[in-house]
Amino acid sequence: MVQKVAVSLIACGMVAAVTASCGIYKDKPATVVAPTPDVTIIQEQRPPVTPEYAWPLTGIKAPTASTHRPFMVMVNNAPQARPQSGLSYADILFEILAEGEITRLVAVYQSKHWDGPIGPVRSIRPYYINLGKIMDAVPVHAGGSPDAYTELTAQKLEHMDEITNAGPFFWRDANRKAPHNLYTSMDRLEAGAKKMGIREVSQNLRAQAAFITESTVEAYENRLTRINVTFLLNNYVVSYQYDPDSQLYKRFINDLPHLDISNNVQLAAANVVVIEAEHTILDDEGRRDVELVGSGKGYLLQRDKVQSVRWERSEEQDRFHLFQENRELGLYPGTTHMLVVPNKPTFEGHIQIIGYEKN
Repeated sequence: MVQKVAVSLIACGMVAAVTASCGIYKDKPATVVAPTPDVTIIQEQRPPVTPEYAWPLTGIKAPTASTHRPFMVMVNNAPQARPQSGLSYADILFEILAEGEITRLVAVYQSKHWDGPIGPVRSIRPYYINLGKIMDAVPVHAGGSPDAYTELTAQKLEHMDEITNAGPFFWRDANRKAPHNLYTSMDRLEAGAKKMGIREVSQNLRAQAAFITESTVEAYENRLTRINVTFLLNNYVVSYQYDPDSQLYKRFINDLPHLDISNNVQLAAANVVVIEAEHTILDDEGRRDVELVGSGKGYLLQRDKVQSVRWERSEEQDRFHLFQENRELGLYPGTTHMLVVPNKPTFEGHIQIIGYEKN
């Protein structure tokens, strides 16, 4: 009996404790949780990153990525053809011997749209075709050597030839005598390429050189460097004289400024490259082969500095690489002129440099 009473008392105590506890929470005001306000996360507004583009042949900044193929025009350089038209608008200008002792100019157009005449236009040779492959350029010409036509046909290379497939996109200037009076224009070339179904997008978008940025520009004392280049004829000397105001090398022929008759502007270049190459006479007409794959001596003119270089090229679609002490040299953004002279009897025999300080 006493045990039951004890259990009852314990039970009652527990109930009382629970009741008291409930009573405490019942009397305490409820905690009110305020609603979470809407939070707007403001992210830092950063200006969009604008991609930087550059023209593949000049390294000059471009508004968009360049994908269209360049045009490579064979330009007559006989005395009767000078002054030529449209050469100052070319991104790259090559000069190489053609038949006999006459040079031919190869003008490559991509970044500048010149709506005036280009020419006079002349015929093509296999080594000019070889140059076009470096840039995936459309060759533009009027005729060609048998070997050149064989190569164009065998390799199914797209080209624009005034004689065989693209006559309507050229014209003759009545003020000059044939064959120094044939011209074309960028508008006609673009229209002709489209009508002929020539591929417009380049398959080789690599830059043609490692271009130097302004942050890596070196300053040199003004030495007003001049180079004279004699291909074969002693009465035909091409010269480049440094102009410190424009930081360009201006071109002369027999000490006279080489002008573009289109705008009366003297031809000039940010980079002048002169290299040697093996020249082989092929026939009685004086046609030759010029070996542009391999290596050899050269000079690179930039700003007011001349550098001895070694050029290398491994295959037809590879560009020219210029080395000095195993270090590849870059080009300054802008137009480049490249002159190719025979390596015999010596490379140095074709070159005269004035104000040169060997580095």
